[in-house]
Amino acid sequence: MTKSATLMIQGCTSDAGKSTLVAGLCRVLVRHGFKVAPFKPQNMALNSAVTADGGEIGRAQALQAQAAHIAPTVHMNPVLLKPSSDTGAQVILQGQSIGNLNALDYHAYKPKAAQAVFDSFQILSNDYPFIVVEGAGSPAEINLRQGDIANMGFAEAVDCPVILIADIDKGGVFAHIVGTLACLSVSERNRIKGFVINRFRGDMALLQDGLDWLERETGKPVLGVLPYLHGLHLDAEDAVGSLEYNHEAHEGHEVLKVIAPLFPHISNHTDLDPLIQHPQMDFQWVKHNESIPPADLVVLPGSKSVAFDLDWLQNHNQAWLPYLQKHLRYGGKLIGICGGLQMLGTLINDPNRIESDQTQIPGLGLMDYSTTFYPHKQLINRQGSLQLPGLVEPAKISGYEIHQGQTDFSHYAPAIQWQNGDTDGAVSNDNQIFVSYCHGLFDQPEALQTLLNWAGLAETETFDLNQQREQQLNRLADTLEQHLAMDKILELLQP
Repeated sequence: MTKSATLMIQGCTSDAGKSTLVAGLCRVLVRHGFKVAPFKPQNMALNSAVTADGGEIGRAQALQAQAAHIAPTVHMNPVLLKPSSDTGAQVILQGQSIGNLNALDYHAYKPKAAQAVFDSFQILSNDYPFIVVEGAGSPAEINLRQGDIANMGFAEAVDCPVILIADIDKGGVFAHIVGTLACLSVSERNRIKGFVINRFRGDMALLQDGLDWLERETGKPVLGVLPYLHGLHLDAEDAVGSLEYNHEAHEGHEVLKVIAPLFPHISNHTDLDPLIQHPQMDFQWVKHNESIPPADLVVLPGSKSVAFDLDWLQNHNQAWLPYLQKHLRYGGKLIGICGGLQMLGTLINDPNRIESDQTQIPGLGLMDYSTTFYPHKQLINRQGSLQLPGLVEPAKISGYEIHQGQTDFSHYAPAIQWQNGDTDGAVSNDNQIFVSYCHGLFDQPEALQTLLNWAGLAETETFDLNQQREQQLNRLADTLEQHLAMDKILELLQP
């Protein structure tokens, strides 16, 4: 196997900062003149993106590719698991779905998944001399050691060094690091070349004794302590970011109140990042059993389990249907994206039981259309224009579609006209509901401004998410160059 100079980032826990560190390192390496690619062998996430080669990968790997100034491909994340229940997931292999498997069935399927992982790694190695690999979860999961392709199993197979990152903000960082090492084999421990401590708040002088103890105890160096970066907004791999509303960002602005239900199986919640970050948005996720506040705009986001989340929306003391009926009665605006679009119709047909055991599921009935799930998944990048009533000039929009449902919008005018002649979505006859399968609906400044004007914001400031991503990636890279021993990390990347 041809092997690029490879470095793997593993974490003591989920959400330790692996995805962010890989993105930051990709940007730093590009600055230093390296041709580098990100790689995540196996990813479990509900946020995904469509690649130029027509496949589906984790959203974080698409961001890491952007950090490296390259186009994302399916080989950057050859195995993507999209949970559909507590024990099952849709398995995406090199960008394409091979179906739903429960945990035991996937364990038996792992040899095929492993072959895809090493094939994709070889393809990347042929094109990129440097690869930064992201692990998944923690390497200390003893029950998952057999057949592992996500952490040390992969590192051992390709013989690459590992940096272990730990989150100090949650507490217990030294126990996390030492405990993780204790769960590894001798060869795996030797593979770890140093530690990065993430999200530190406070005076470094108070931490130094602990760092000295850790280096003596383990015989391994601390390669850096990264500060807690307040307001760092980058596409999340899976977990929804802060649920807190930053009131300071909205002072002196006309504000639109926006809410969205936090579905149990929410997917591609990064679609709403432009609304969360926009200085004129007062955005709030509404959690389970939380009272639903008044709003100007309600957004129903995507879902990996539409039947389950639709039931959650209507039952379990959520009271969303009467809320939405009243919201529309008093002139409020409503947007449904992908799974949210499907929920707003009259009926969801699932003859092949792709998303549930029910073949027919009544929708909320706020739009007069039905949706049918088919085995084939639509995966496509799109460019086109918004078609809102009264819009003098069409607004440019781009995004991507990931869905197995096909919806009959024949009763309505289309919401979007794509460049290839296809149309998407619908606008209700009273102009209060807008629905679309387009992920990234708000990413382009022109489309975002148009939709916010439609929702009731008279004067809208321009907000460019892609520009914001670039600023945040550069801020992250600046932080890594300041706080990490980059000379030692570059030494680890020597072929």
